[in-house]
Amino acid sequence: MSQIHLLSPRLANQIAAGEVVERPASVVKELLENSLDAGAARLEVDVEQAGIKLIRIRDDGDGIEKDDLPLALSRHATSKIYELEDLEAVASLGFRGEALASISSVSRLTLTSRRIDSEHAWQVQTEGRDMSAQLSPAAHPQGTTVEMRDLFFNTPARRKFLKTENTEFKHLEEVVKRLALSRFDVAFQLKHNGRIIHQLKPASVKAEQERRVAAVCGPAFIDQSLHVDMNAEASGLSLRGWIGLPTFSRSQADLQYFFVNGRMIRDKLVTHAVRQAYADVLFHGRHPAYVLYLELDPALVDVNVHPTKHEVRFREGRLVHDFIFRSIHRVIGEIRPDASNVPALQELTAVEATTEQKFDQQYMPLHQPREVSGVNEQVASYGQLHQNRTFSQPSAGGFSMSPPVMPFESDEMAEVPPLGYAVAQLHGIYVLSQNKEGLVLVDMHAAHERIVYERLKLACEAEGVRSQPLLVPVSVALSVREADAAEEFDALFEKLGFELARMGEETIVIRQVPVSLAKANVEQLLRDVLSDMLMFGSSRRLEEHMNELLATMACHGAVRANRQLTLPEMNSLLRDMEATERSGQCNHGRPTWTQLSMAELDKLFMRGQ
Repeated sequence: MSQIHLLSPRLANQIAAGEVVERPASVVKELLENSLDAGAARLEVDVEQAGIKLIRIRDDGDGIEKDDLPLALSRHATSKIYELEDLEAVASLGFRGEALASISSVSRLTLTSRRIDSEHAWQVQTEGRDMSAQLSPAAHPQGTTVEMRDLFFNTPARRKFLKTENTEFKHLEEVVKRLALSRFDVAFQLKHNGRIIHQLKPASVKAEQERRVAAVCGPAFIDQSLHVDMNAEASGLSLRGWIGLPTFSRSQADLQYFFVNGRMIRDKLVTHAVRQAYADVLFHGRHPAYVLYLELDPALVDVNVHPTKHEVRFREGRLVHDFIFRSIHRVIGEIRPDASNVPALQELTAVEATTEQKFDQQYMPLHQPREVSGVNEQVASYGQLHQNRTFSQPSAGGFSMSPPVMPFESDEMAEVPPLGYAVAQLHGIYVLSQNKEGLVLVDMHAAHERIVYERLKLACEAEGVRSQPLLVPVSVALSVREADAAEEFDALFEKLGFELARMGEETIVIRQVPVSLAKANVEQLLRDVLSDMLMFGSSRRLEEHMNELLATMACHGAVRANRQLTLPEMNSLLRDMEATERSGQCNHGRPTWTQLSMAELDKLFMRGQ
C-alpha cells in the first residue's frame, strides 16, 4: 500500500483554515479586506456571540459575477493577481485566494452578491463540505453580503480553544478599529448582539479624521498627540499620522497602529525605529502611542511573507528604518513648551510615582553632589557657543543672564512667553510661573538637566568624537556574517571613534575606542551593534551609550534641589526651556512642567458657582 497519498479537498481546506482562521476576528479581517478591495464605501458588520454564532458583513462594492460565485469559494481563486510578476507589487489587501475557502470549510457560509451592472442577485451556500456549491437567485442590492454561522461546528477541537465571548469580541472589535483607521474614506458600522457599538462616518478633511482617531483610540490620545507629515522625494517615502507626546505613554504596547500602503502590520524594524526616536524622552518601561501611515512603492515591500499578512519585508530595510526614525525624531525634537502640549500628569500611575521617587533619591540628593570630572568644563565650553543665550553655569553655581524681565501686571502686554514669568520658588524644588493661561509649575532640576544635556550633545557633535588607542587591542571572535558586517560598516565605526581590523574569517580586533567609552565593555558593545545592524540595517547603540554618559554628566551638572534662585534666574531657566528641544521631559522621560489654567483654578475654589 502506498504511504503517500493526496489529502481530500475538505481536509486540505481545514488544514489551511488553521493558518487563516484562528478565531472570529480572523474571519472578520479577511472578509472586510475583501470588501475594501471590491471598492466598498460602506461596511456593516453584524455579529452574535462575538462572531461564534454569526458574522454577517455587507458592503456596497462592485459585487461578484454569477458564474464566479462558486469559484470564489475554491482554494487559490482570486481576481487580484494573474502572473508571478504581480506578486512583486501587490496593491490589494488580499491576494492569496484562501480566505473564503478556508472559512467555508469550518462554518456554514452563505455568499450573496449583485454586480453593479446586473439586474439580479445570486446566492451560493456551503456547510463545511467539499467545495461543490449550488447557485440560487436572491434579492440583494448592489454589493455583497457574506453570512457565516456556527464557526468550527465541524471541528469541535478547534472550538475548544476559543476564549470567552467578551475576550473574542475584543479581538474582533480591534480588527474593525484597525481597518477603520486604515480607510478614512469608508463608513463602518459594528453591531454586537443587536446593539450598535461603532458608527463611523467617512472622514475626508483632517478635523474629521482626527474625530475618527479619537473615536477609535480615545479623545485623550488625539489631545496629547503631534501630527506627522514627512516626505522623502528622493526615495519616494511618505510618513504621516499622529504620535503621542512622550508624557502620553502606555504601560503596554496596546495603542500602536502602523500601516504600510493601507495594510496594518506589526514589524520589528518599524517598532525598533519608533522606539529609538523616543529615546531620551520616554519614561522607563513605558511604550509610545501612535497611528502612522507609511506610503512607498509597492515594489519595495514584500507582503507575501506570512499567511495572515501581518508581517512584511522591506527591500530597503535600512532606508525605511532611518526615514521613520528621523521623521519622528525631528517632530519630537521640535516640541517646545506651550499650551497645546501640557504634560498630562494625571496619566502617571501610582507605580510610576514610586519609581519616580527612586529617581529622586538617585539623581536629586539634597546634599551637595560629588564633583564629576569634566562637567563644569564642558558646560562652560558650551556656554561660549551660545553667548546669545541667557543661560550658563559659572563655577559659582549661579546663572548669568540678560537684563531680567519682571512678571507682567496686566493682560495688555503684547507678548507673553509660553511659560510666562516666574513669581516664586516652592520648597527649593519647583518654580511657580504666571502666564496667560494661569499657573505654570516647573521642576527646576529636571528642566535644567534637559537643557544641559541637549547642550552637551550639541557640543559633542560640534567637537567630534575623540578616540584613544587601546594599550592592549581586544580580539573578538565573531561569526563570518558578523565579521563581514563589521567590514561593511567600517566607515561608520570610524566616524563613531572605533578602529577595527579584520584578522581572520571570524576575528575582529578593536584597536581604538571613543574616550567616553574607554571603560565600557567594548566587546559586548560591538556584538550588540553588529546584531542591530544585521537585523535593522543600522544601530544607535554607540550613540545611546555616549548619551547615557552625557545624561549622567548633565544630571550632576544641573541645578540642585534646595538651591535658592532669584526671579531673574528663574526667568532665565524658563526662557531656556522654551528654546531647548525636548524640554518637556527630563533625560529619564519624566515631565519637567505642567499647567493649571484659570478655569481649573476657579474650579478648585468653586469660583462662579
